[in-house]
Amino acid sequence: KDEVQDGIFGGGGFNLISGDMYGHIPLSNRLAVQFSARRSVTDFLNTPTYNQFFERAFQDTEVKGNNGTDEQIDREENFYFYDFTAKVLYDINAYHKLRISAIQINNNLDYLETNQATNRTNQSLLDQTNFSFGGRLSSEWSDRFSTQINAYYTRYNLDAQNIEGNGQQTLFQNNRVLESSLKALSDYELTDELLTRNGYQFTEVGITNFTDVSQPPFMSNVKGVIRSHALFSELQFKSADQKFEFLGGARLNYLQNLGTFEEIILEPRLNMSYMLWPDFRLEFRGEFKNQTTNQIIDLEQNFLGIEKRRWILSDNDELPITKSKQASLGINYDKNRWFIGLEGFYKEVSGVSTATQGFQNEDQFNGELGSYTIKGGEFLVNYKNNRFSSWLSYAFNDNTYFFEDITPNEFPNNLDIRHTATLAGTYNYRNLKLGVGLNYRTGKPYTKPQEGNNSIITTVFPNRINYQDPNSSRLPDYLRADASLIYSFKISEKVKASAGASVLNIFGKRNVLNIYYRLNDQNEIETVESISLGLTPNASIRISF
Repeated sequence: KDEVQDGIFGGGGFNLISGDMYGHIPLSNRLAVQFSARRSVTDFLNTPTYNQFFERAFQDTEVKGNNGTDEQIDREENFYFYDFTAKVLYDINAYHKLRISAIQINNNLDYLETNQATNRTNQSLLDQTNFSFGGRLSSEWSDRFSTQINAYYTRYNLDAQNIEGNGQQTLFQNNRVLESSLKALSDYELTDELLTRNGYQFTEVGITNFTDVSQPPFMSNVKGVIRSHALFSELQFKSADQKFEFLGGARLNYLQNLGTFEEIILEPRLNMSYMLWPDFRLEFRGEFKNQTTNQIIDLEQNFLGIEKRRWILSDNDELPITKSKQASLGINYDKNRWFIGLEGFYKEVSGVSTATQGFQNEDQFNGELGSYTIKGGEFLVNYKNNRFSSWLSYAFNDNTYFFEDITPNEFPNNLDIRHTATLAGTYNYRNLKLGVGLNYRTGKPYTKPQEGNNSIITTVFPNRINYQDPNSSRLPDYLRADASLIYSFKISEKVKASAGASVLNIFGKRNVLNIYYRLNDQNEIETVESISLGLTPNASIRISF
């Protein structure tokens, strides 16, 4: 909550992954503090739930040679996470309010693999921290004019170390992102139906990527800074009869990568809705956006298949500014217990590099530049009454890459999931709440090696896998059923509690999430399958006052 409350309130809970607590403490009628904290139990308590997540992250990654036999791998891991937040709420007076907040997040992993046949060990250590501190001053100068000043500072740090072959080679990588921003905006109501919002924002992002390899000796330290100055303005109109709503505006960005490029980018935005008939509303949305930071995704080459992402800055050369434009048109029906929505959308994204798309074939490391388009539609129907709520959703997506320097030029996006459907419902009976859900989606694309003797390119060193056309194969369809049950009760007049249990993947269906290939030391192609969570139970208890 963002308001100073009269009394103390808080709570806490525990499940088979972590425990948490939160609280709100008023120090006066104008000053209060809020806090929350969470800590995993995974480093000192092995629960069935955590074991299933461990299986999903590590043991369910099956590595097979070309003879189809599994390698015998022993795995040891130590993983924990914690986070906490703090917030100060100070009402200077009835018209001026100050909010100051901070958050700290930490994730730590130590993972060791030992091959039983060769006694070869590989170890990965990952330490990820996030810290953010910011404040907001909101002021109401009159019934029609208000202002807001926001400022924040964030620091992201990833230390990753990989020790291969019983210590024969050590790779250390550090990725650090520092971001600071100052934003000022004003709202002015020209009339009861018309409001204008204007403002300015300055943002500076600095990213460091450091790499140190022991064998062969290699060291790299790349730093970059991008500064952004943005002016934005928008006009908001809402008719007196509430039938027509309009929000239109633009953001003018001046981007500067120190020593590399300068660019001015205009981003128009438009939202409109109109009530065609009672309970039927037509909506249109359109906007342009840009992005100057991207993530390089390392999957199979280092860190035992653990997904590791490193932030990098656009240089407008090898990695251009990513620009997108999108539009959607939909119609909604909302009356009594029914809501029905239908929407179609189209999106174009340019300035895309294969280095940031998570390719796991020969195109992953070449850095080709291209674009992708997404077109599709979504349908949602929801029915609810005092005890029962149910919903059915379906989405169709056609997500296609275009890379001029890759053959063929057009092929499915790595995230091209054509059909997605969800059926879910909740039922309340006295103090009990039951929830069930069914999730289905078609498989995403991946790339197989060529068959037969052409599967490995031996004319280059090191040898490489010879792949078929990019994303020309598809994973099997995905299907998962879940259920949960929550019982609420009172411990006293002021203390409430709830106990719950849930099961993910009730039927234990084996869903393949990803398949990729790599060459082992014997120059054989290994097939690596990433499998979804199996049947995963969880239990929780929460108390609030």
